[in-house]
Amino acid sequence: MPIKLENVGIAVRDLEETIAFFTDLGLTVLGRDTVSGEWADTAVGLDGNHAKIAVLQTPDGNGQLELFEYIHPDAIETNPTLPNEIGMHRVAFSVDDIDHALAIAAKHGCHPLRGVATYGDIYKLTYLRGPSGILVMLAQKLQG
Repeated sequence: MPIKLENVGIAVRDLEETIAFFTDLGLTVLGRDTVSGEWADTAVGLDGNHAKIAVLQTPDGNGQLELFEYIHPDAIETNPTLPNEIGMHRVAFSVDDIDHALAIAAKHGCHPLRGVATYGDIYKLTYLRGPSGILVMLAQKLQG
């Protein structure tokens, strides 16, 4: 049975703020919608499910994020995931210029958790908190 990753879904506090962050990093909005009704209740497993959604795509066309902001039921605030917690961990992006990507993130008030690390002679990488506390990894492949 062939299998293909469709997208990574992330519930967010503010859809517009999160779209601005990821589009500034280079993703494009493929579509937006508001979803509700019996089909949405059944698919998601929540009664009265009603959310604003947006699907964003990476420039290479291979990766997609589905962002959703709940209208009903009320969104539940949680503590941001720590790097060593079990469960959904982070979303990772390859970038051509990590310093440029970090400058864009900084315009949104998002900064590395600790700094930029170099993994051997392979990658420069960092974790940062994006909108709604989303843990985002940025990695730049080094020449060599």
